[in-house]
Amino acid sequence: RAAQLVQLEKEEMGWSRNTTYTLLTRMVEKGIIRRDEPGFCCTALISKEQVRAGQTHTLIEKLYEGSRQMFLASFLKSEKISAKELEEIRRMIEEDEK
Repeated sequence: RAAQLVQLEKEEMGWSRNTTYTLLTRMVEKGIIRRDEPGFCCTALISKEQVRAGQTHTLIEKLYEGSRQMFLASFLKSEKISAKELEEIRRMIEEDEK
């Protein structure tokens, strides 16, 4: 319910009721959530994976000038990756090349 989201955002972000409802309305307009009556019940219309993909795209565009190579180089330099994880990344790249 939207009322629960209003309370959560007030506690977590310090947002007013109007700010939260404005955001929810914009999300409805963009097809991200569906609003059902009564009680302004909200249901997600996109998956977490779609959100992750969109956020990753935005991150790469803004911070790395759209360069996936720069993003990956930065990631590999800053994160400790196990041999198992690295092998999985290699497998994913090989699958993507097919």
